[in-house]
Amino acid sequence: MADPMRIRAQAQGGNAVVRVLMSHEMETGQRKDAAGKTIPAWHITDVTAQLNGKTVMTAQWGPAVSKNPFLQFTVKGAKAGDKITVQWVDNKGDKRSDEAVVS
Repeated sequence: MADPMRIRAQAQGGNAVVRVLMSHEMETGQRKDAAGKTIPAWHITDVTAQLNGKTVMTAQWGPAVSKNPFLQFTVKGAKAGDKITVQWVDNKGDKRSDEAVVS
């Protein structure tokens, strides 16, 4: 399993600003190793965010996203103490899910 995501969620008025740093190699499938062999594609394909169990954001990504991607979004109606859960799935079927409390 991949390293944990770093999630920060801060309440601002009636919203929360969520910042997520994901640990993932995000290979495009176009680079070559030292021996000249193509490195297989390995990248996050789906990202989902939930606020207290309700889906508030979904994204579909491809190989053009950088290594260790950073994602920021705003959730309307979030308040301090609410739970934000972020999940991702990559093209090899690996999954990661982490959560944070809105502060």
